Formats: sequence, C-alpha cells, structure tokens
Amino acid sequence: MEKYQQYPLISIVFPRQAQQFVEHLESEYQQYPLISVVIPALNEARNLRHVLPLIPWFVHEIILVDGYSTDDTVTLVEQLRPTIRPPIHIIMQTGKGKGDALRVGCAASTGDIIVTLDADGSAEPREIPFFVEALMRGNDFAKGSRCILGGGSHDFTLLRRLGNYGLRKLVNMLFRARFSDLCYGYNAFWKSCLDYIEIDCNGFEVETLIHLRAHKAHLKIIEVPSIEYRRIYGKSNLHAFSDGWSVLRTIMRERSRSFTTLPQLRYRVNPYIIDDPSLVSEEIVL
Repeated sequence: MEKYQQYPLISIVFPRQAQQFVEHLESEYQQYPLISVVIPALNEARNLRHVLPLIPWFVHEIILVDGYSTDDTVTLVEQLRPTIRPPIHIIMQTGKGKGDALRVGCAASTGDIIVTLDADGSAEPREIPFFVEALMRGNDFAKGSRCILGGGSHDFTLLRRLGNYGLRKLVNMLFRARFSDLCYGYNAFWKSCLDYIEIDCNGFEVETLIHLRAHKAHLKIIEVPSIEYRRIYGKSNLHAFSDGWSVLRTIMRERSRSFTTLPQLRYRVNPYIIDDPSLVSEEIVL
C-alpha cells in the first residue's frame, strides 16, 4: 500500500523484544500491571486497520470510543477482533469531542495503567513498552514528547510548530514548568492519577489540560521520546486556529485557579525527570 508508512527502527519493539521486556518486568516485580489502551476514533476505519494490529500483545484491553463515525469503523473493529490478542471494547460516545471521548474511555478502563493513543496512525503503538517501563521505574505520568532527544515529528507544519513553541513557552513561564512538548496526546499514567486529574473539557485542548493538572497535582512526570507520523489516511479533525485558541483559554483558566484546589499526594516528588534540555535544540529533532 503506497500510503502506509514504514516506522523507523528507533521506535520498533519486535515481538521477541516485547517478550523479553515483559519477562524482565515480571521477574523484577511481583505482578505485571494491567494496561488499558484508550483510543478515541471518528471515521478512522482505514487507519485502525493498521493501528490495532500493532498494539502489543501483553496489553490487557483496548477501549475504542467511537464518536458518531459514519464510516465502517465499528464493523472493521468487529472484523479485526478475532485476530488481535487484547480484547477490544467498543463504547459509543454520547457526547462530542476528543476530551469527552478520553473521559469516557478512562472511566471505563479496568487496567492499572492507562495509555492514550490516537487512531489515525500518527502515534506508534509499539512505543507503548517504553511508556510502561517509565511508569514502572517509579513515575506517575509518562508524557510523550516529540521535542527531546530520540523524539521527532513528520507532521509538524510551520504553523503547528510555532503554535506549540509559543504555548509551551507560555506554560513553562506561568507554571514554572519544564515541558519540552505541550500539545501531544501520547501519554501513559497510573489510573490512580485520575483522582488528581479531572477531565472536564471536550475538545483537542484535553492534552494540555491533563498535562497542566498533572503538574499542579505534583505528580511525578517523566517525558518519553516519541515519533509523530503523518496520519495514514484522511484529513485531520484538528483546526489550528480555533483549537489553538481553546488551548490558550485552557492555559489561562488553569493559571487563574489555585494550585491547591486538587488533592495533594502523600509525599512531594520531583516534578520532572527529563533529558538534559541543553542537548536538544529548539527545533524538532527530525
């Protein structure tokens, strides 16, 4: 297929490597955590055909939240279900927007760890073990970043790059944060983090909301290098100006709220463990 992209070796975890990864963790920890992968989807049938089979076999469940798709998304998932090891649960979204879909999907998950994954093929499912390993090393929230060493993007237009850069600089200044990337939806976190992060927005600003509230709740955040690809098929539902404005409003609203409004952890942890930012330029790695 001409439009299908070959993923670079840097982000591939082959089945044997995945098996060794799980065996290593099982030997080091008494019980391997259950992993729930939450995927919001809207007319992504052609892309899901290539995304779902790449989800690692050791995932506990896949929760696909369908947002009024008019294509054959649900039919395709039903066809793929027997060929994919993790069970797939389909939830028909009653609200609208990515934020609402993530809220519904996270609430329905039964795993110890929640991974949020886009359905359009822009995120590599075989990076999931890296996120899980980051959490198993004592972190609360593993945040994907395209802008640190080992990460990158094939889909950063000049407008998106400038917007992400400006919003990230604003957030780091207002919240005394050290985010290297802001508007990227590839994340993994312990489900218990939802006690400190309320998802109460509906749009694409949801990633910024989650990152800010994790920071304000003093969760231990680690950034994981991730490669973003162009969507395999179709047109993005993201609108740079309107969604960028929603992100900006979210930032200002969260800054106006007290940092103490959310429950505090029993212990204060280092807010970030990230690669040395001096080794990474302000430009995207790729």
